[in-house]
Amino acid sequence: MSIIKELKDFMMRGNVVDMAVGVIIGGAFGKIVSSLVSDVIMPPIGYILNGVDFSDLKLVIKSATADSPAVTINYGTFLQTVFDFVIIATVIFFAIKAINTLRNTKEQEKPSTPPAPSKEEVLLTEIRDLLKEKK
Repeated sequence: MSIIKELKDFMMRGNVVDMAVGVIIGGAFGKIVSSLVSDVIMPPIGYILNGVDFSDLKLVIKSATADSPAVTINYGTFLQTVFDFVIIATVIFFAIKAINTLRNTKEQEKPSTPPAPSKEEVLLTEIRDLLKEKK
């Protein structure tokens, strides 16, 4: 039973749960951004490049025969993935930048009150004041 208890404690730690939520949201966000890239951004780029579809770009090493399929290097798919990554990284950068700006704005709005002096500081202040009075 000790191993089960340890496993439960491990799984219920805050950072593990937060990470799981982040992975799930990241997967959904990845689908949204992939759709943005493939359905919104890439068609105009393909139109500008005279109808080039990046996923169709490939280098044929060996043509297909009756016995075997063609051997190709699909560099168009790689380019599409690179575009996806750049766009995802850019969107995440701006999202984090916006969150940090909001966080900094909220921190600036809070009135900064100096912390109360510790007991030692109060005691030392009293001793200092007493010594000044004796002089």
